Amino acid sequence: FKVSNMFRRRGFNIESISVGPTEHPDLARMTIMIRGDEKIAGQVVKQLRKLVEVISVQILDEDQTVQRELALVKIRVENPDIRREIMDYTNIFRGRIVDVAPNSLIVEITGTPDKMDAFINLIRRFGILELSRTGITALSRGEATIIKTVRAI
Repeated sequence: FKVSNMFRRRGFNIESISVGPTEHPDLARMTIMIRGDEKIAGQVVKQLRKLVEVISVQILDEDQTVQRELALVKIRVENPDIRREIMDYTNIFRGRIVDVAPNSLIVEITGTPDKMDAFINLIRRFGILELSRTGITALSRGEATIIKTVRAI
């Protein structure tokens, strides 16, 4: 709550936020995506480090990270041909059909935000009944971790 309040007060625009448990039972990882230049990123880091609850802040370079997002999309299905077409698109995007009803499908898609946007734009013409996206989660590639910072606490 304090983190999102800080963003609101400072006028920083959050594009994506995800929070979840980590390998340490007492800690949660928050991945926040903002749009801005290096100056804005520096201001965000500076403000986050002032918060007592924040243990570590790291700017992740897009080229040096694995980023994923999950989307659940409920799509209107008016006939068997449309159902087949949606299923074909789902397979192309390596998604999964996770629910089937007489007049709808729920598709699960994981990948980069660009992949999510591409899939959503492609199937929009069928009629999106509901859409839920998790926000980005990310880890640095290779052996780099934030573990050193966490162990020091």
